[in-house]
Amino acid sequence: MSRIQWRVREIPKTISQTVRFRWRYGKQCIRSLTYNHHMNQSYASDVVMEPIFWFVDNFTHLLGPFFVFAVVCLTTAVVVICYWIGLPYWWSRNPHVTGFLLVVGHWLLLNVTYNFYKAASVSPGYPPEKELIAEAVSICKKCIAPKPPRTHHCSVCNRCVLKMDHHCPWLNNCVGYQNHRYFFLYMLYTTIGTLFIIVFGFEFGYGVLFLEESGGWKEVEPLHGHPVRFNLSGHIIPVTEMNDYEHDGMAPAEHDLPVPRGNDWATTLHGIILFMALINVATLFALGSLTAWHSALITRGETSIETHINKSETKRLATLNKTYRNPYDFGPRQNWKLFLGIHRKRSWWRHVLLPSSHKPDGNGLTWLTSGTIDGVDDEWP
Repeated sequence: MSRIQWRVREIPKTISQTVRFRWRYGKQCIRSLTYNHHMNQSYASDVVMEPIFWFVDNFTHLLGPFFVFAVVCLTTAVVVICYWIGLPYWWSRNPHVTGFLLVVGHWLLLNVTYNFYKAASVSPGYPPEKELIAEAVSICKKCIAPKPPRTHHCSVCNRCVLKMDHHCPWLNNCVGYQNHRYFFLYMLYTTIGTLFIIVFGFEFGYGVLFLEESGGWKEVEPLHGHPVRFNLSGHIIPVTEMNDYEHDGMAPAEHDLPVPRGNDWATTLHGIILFMALINVATLFALGSLTAWHSALITRGETSIETHINKSETKRLATLNKTYRNPYDFGPRQNWKLFLGIHRKRSWWRHVLLPSSHKPDGNGLTWLTSGTIDGVDDEWP
């Protein structure tokens, strides 16, 4: 006959031991981060930011199409409102000024649309998989392949990108060697376009939001005198009290004065102008600051990734009493000419102020440095 032993009394003890073990294990993990001999601020920030990096790497490529759709919808809405409300307003004020605004506005719209499409659709450029790379600076730990100069691995695209600047979710594409110019010109022309809308729509928008009431109908001067009416024959009849026409059989007088619209239209117009103000001001500050920052990077001949590398190298060599020099900096003027690709008889007027599909110089695999040549002439490379 077998004997059954009940261990119900041991359950609390087991739970207590498990909780104490997990508590000691957790404290040991925390102490390993705070008491590690190799612990520093960069390592701690990487550990804290790891969940964000994981989210970006795994979900940015899924959210990219929605960001592109949002940009297209917002841009379309702003353009439609400009045609619907802004064009009649300026046409009633001055047709000649309206013609000028149409020319400038369509020039900006053409550049914004073209450069956004090219920045989102053109490949940033990738190292060849089956070709020999003559000048490889390192081996990518994720691709297990040679990396040419100025090439970095994109964790979202999961591949190396030539002259990588960053991965832009609003384009659903990396910004690199082949589409960097399109990206910058899109930001530049969008900033100018929003400023253009704000400047030439400020008077109308300010009046709708702050001055006008009842849908734009405001009494400038108080009315004086006795109220009158017109009978069917057109004679003026003074009245002592205001009654409805339908009660006394009189028809209202006909006139060509502007009649204010209803409160529904006033509310709609107020909402539209408020939407335009918020979108354009936010875009102007966001893209304006980003454009200014990228302009400074282009002036120094570096990308957004290289600016962090160059800062680290500058600090490292400063401790050795040495001066670091960016090897891709040829001076502000030549840096801009190289970035915009205005060589080989290309001009600012044709290839910058107007949409242009010319390709960047070189092949993105090899780069001339400021230490190998004294300067860059108009026919370089």
